[in-house]
Amino acid sequence: MRCPRLPAGAALAAALLLPSLLACAGPAARPAPPAPSARPPPPAPAGEARRRARDLGIVIGRMPTGRLNAITDVPGVRVGHVTHRRGAGRLDPGKGPVRTGVTVILPTSDDFWHNKVPAASFVLNGNGEMTGLHYVREFGVLETPIVFTNTLAVGRALDGAIQYMLRRYPGIGVDEPTVTPVVGECDDSALNDMRGLHVSAEDVLEAAERATEGPVEEGAVGGGTGMICYEFKCGIGTASRVLPEAAGGFTVGAIVQANFGARGELRVDGVPVGLEIRDLLPVLELLGEGSLLAVVATDAPLSARQLERVARRIALAVGRTGTISRDGSGDLFLAFATGNRVPVEPGGLTRSLREVDDARLNPMFQGAEEAVEEAILNAMTMATTTFGQDDHVAHAIPLDRLREAMRRYGRLGEPGR
Repeated sequence: MRCPRLPAGAALAAALLLPSLLACAGPAARPAPPAPSARPPPPAPAGEARRRARDLGIVIGRMPTGRLNAITDVPGVRVGHVTHRRGAGRLDPGKGPVRTGVTVILPTSDDFWHNKVPAASFVLNGNGEMTGLHYVREFGVLETPIVFTNTLAVGRALDGAIQYMLRRYPGIGVDEPTVTPVVGECDDSALNDMRGLHVSAEDVLEAAERATEGPVEEGAVGGGTGMICYEFKCGIGTASRVLPEAAGGFTVGAIVQANFGARGELRVDGVPVGLEIRDLLPVLELLGEGSLLAVVATDAPLSARQLERVARRIALAVGRTGTISRDGSGDLFLAFATGNRVPVEPGGLTRSLREVDDARLNPMFQGAEEAVEEAILNAMTMATTTFGQDDHVAHAIPLDRLREAMRRYGRLGEPGR
């Protein structure tokens, strides 16, 4: 059970904390929820437009980014969202308010069912779900879309992904094998009426239809609509890196759905930002629990074995942002490569795949780690203050104060570099 506590530093915190603790400790009646709002919650505070980390002068790592600094810099990878925001005030379970959605990642623009892409996964902490990983681990391939959504929407999102595959490949389940898509989840119940099951199979189909190879919308959109990271509003983030020509010149990109971490843990390029910005805590604090979904894609010719090595290193990038990967966090990672394809009918008894020499993989590891770290920051800096059920609020990180903290520690560069 997740137990609320008031923001640290509030004058009344000590007096009000005891009832919350007692409510968590035993069966005593919990306080009545707040009265319904007489009007919609106030909008996010007016101020500067949301900007990506690099546009603020926060430069993660040393490698150059791709053209869009997004997972869609990997040729053929496409991303689409469907976002649901409606209702305000007191939670009416099953009806709203609604702050949720789905994000769909399509691994290639061609036939990834009959020409699968090598893939691998890594689970840093398993208090979460990403369907299809048993198949990925067994056969080392990805053959379906990847969907991000909320915890209770996994079934409906899976249904939508299956419908997508059945419509695109009519032979599935007839004269071709069955399919288990990859659907990952994070808990958005702090802001969203998750019991209402407001995500539908049609949302997945629509998000897949909207998926493009262009810029990726970030922040409180799609599956990230109701997510909170380091107790700031968060959501979807993406970034990319281009490896040196001597390392093949390959592109590696990342996309995350971030919903984890306690405020005091937050570090941005080594700066203890969570200790510098101690206010603006959520009305309902989650004690740093939550989840993180991270996907890395590359156009390099990697094998599933090598991709598992890449997927494991996502944990290093996540750790650099400060989290300890708490007991209640589901930290689930997937990596795939489009530089190899695995045909269903190889045309013979054996098949061969190319591999980058293992001794030359260090730039790939570095690029993946830098991209994931920056994607998490983009998910935070691009998100907007969000009011959800019972007027719970998740504040957007104040970009002016973030820049000032980075400047004091000598870690602020030229915007856009």
